[in-house]
Order: sequence, then structure tokens, then C-alpha cells
Amino acid sequence: MSMKNQTWVSEIVLLGFQNLHNFKVPLFSLFLLIYILTVWENVLIIVLVAFSRNLHSPMYFFLQQLALSDLLESSNIAPTLLLTVMQDGITLPFAGCMTQFYFFSATEGFECLLLAVMAYDRYVAICIPLRYTSIMSHRVCVTFIVLSWVLGLMSALPLANIMATLQFCDQITIDHFFCDFFPLLQFSCSDTFLVHIIMILESIPVVSLPFILISVSYMCIAHAILKIVSHTGRQKAFSTCSSHLAVVSMFYGTIISIYMVSPSKESQTTNKCLSILYTIATPLMNPLIYSLRSSDIRQGLGLLTAKS
Repeated sequence: MSMKNQTWVSEIVLLGFQNLHNFKVPLFSLFLLIYILTVWENVLIIVLVAFSRNLHSPMYFFLQQLALSDLLESSNIAPTLLLTVMQDGITLPFAGCMTQFYFFSATEGFECLLLAVMAYDRYVAICIPLRYTSIMSHRVCVTFIVLSWVLGLMSALPLANIMATLQFCDQITIDHFFCDFFPLLQFSCSDTFLVHIIMILESIPVVSLPFILISVSYMCIAHAILKIVSHTGRQKAFSTCSSHLAVVSMFYGTIISIYMVSPSKESQTTNKCLSILYTIATPLMNPLIYSLRSSDIRQGLGLLTAKS
């Protein structure tokens, strides 16, 4: 990421959550516990899928990649959050802030694409079950994942690069707990028109198109489920999608609330709470949502525990 035009500001102050007083230690303890549980849960999912034979299927392979993405995102954001809580704000080098913004954008982009791939997987499993094995072969699944990672990493690069070349006239003091897009942009004295255009253009293939694919997939799935005569068959088909639907709703709901609505100073506290929901709480909840709904994961966990 180029830094050649960014000469006025070398550090960024993140305020985090101010005036916590007696709530500082309890809040720090809560966030630390959430982070520890997040790391433990997602590492467990990655290990279970890697070593349990009954989890060697496309759905669990994609779940393993979701766990990896959640682990990386949480490890990128949580340490900064913990420091801002304990120290009433921290100072970051500008380069460090841009690096955090880049990896945050990349993992978010990857997760959008991955959720679309997972929706397509459920569509094939329910609507074209006889061809599922041939369509969702291991080679195809690996190709989907590699393309998603490449697109996520590459799509974040132009936006992070142009953000790094913006000029900031004064010391940047951001009322947030990590380096996010809108809080950074508010302090720029450069023309930000091009930045907004790049963000909109990048959001089309990385956010909008995956959301459309997810919506179309579930319309087809709903149509197929309604054709199932038996109540038990309908319930079984829907149960294979309910976990993914819950994750998609939580993920896209917070993204739309934060990035599709124009930010204002009055809503900054709300934005921070929503940001906690999808950067800290969602990586914690995703493994729980899938684990509670999947007998295969519970069985794999039991076998792994028995072996140890």
C-alpha cells in the first residue's frame, strides 16, 4: 500500500469506549473471554473437519474455511479492542492502521463470497441431489475457496491503497475501536469522491452479487422444499439450511446497518455496538450455531474426545 502522499499524519488515536469508570475491568474481562472462546471454538472446528472422516464433505469443508476467516478477523480486531478498553484509547502508527483496515476488508470480502458458495452448495444438495457428488467435487470446492480468498485479498487492495494516499490535515482521533472505513474517511481533507466510487464498484462483485446469489439460491430451495410431500422431509431439508440462514442474516444485517446507512455523530455509539456484533460476537456465534444444529459435528467431537 502506497504511503507517498500521506505526509501530514503518522499516528492515529482510537478512543474505543470512553468513560467506562467501574465497568472497565468487567468489560475487558468479557471481551477477553469472548476472544478466548472464539479462538478455541474456531480452532476446534478446523481440527474436527480436518481429522474426522464423517466431516469430509463440501458443507463441512466450507464451514472449516468460515472458521478460519472468523479466527483471522477476530485476531485482527480483538487485541485492539482490548487495548482501547484498558487504556481509554490507544495510538496506532498510520501504517499499522491501514494494515488492519486491509486485512479486515479482505476477510469480510472473503466471508461474503464464502456465504454465497455455501448457499450454492445447499441449493445443489436440495434441488439437484442426484448430481450433488459430481457437481460439488473436492476439486470444485477447493477452486471455489481459492477464488474466494484471491478475490477477497485482491478486492481489498485498491481501497486500502487509495485510503493510504489520502491526506489528513490534523491529528486523527477516531471514536471507534478499530480502523474502519467511515470513521477514517471523516477526517480526510482530500477529495473522497474517488474513494466512494471505488468502494461502490468493489461492493458489487464482493457484496451485492453474493447477496443476490444467496437470495436466488434460497428462493429455489424454498420452492423445492414446498414440493416435498412429507412433513418430515420438509423439516429435514429446512434444517440443513437453517444454520446458514442464521449466519447470513446476522452477517448481512449488521453490514447493511453500518455501511448502507450514512453515518452520523449521533449514531456513533450504535455503530460501535453493531461493529462489535459482527467483528467480535459473530465469530463467536458461528461455530455455536453450526455445532448445535449438526449431529455430525457433535459426533466428531465425541470421537475426538474419546481418542484423547
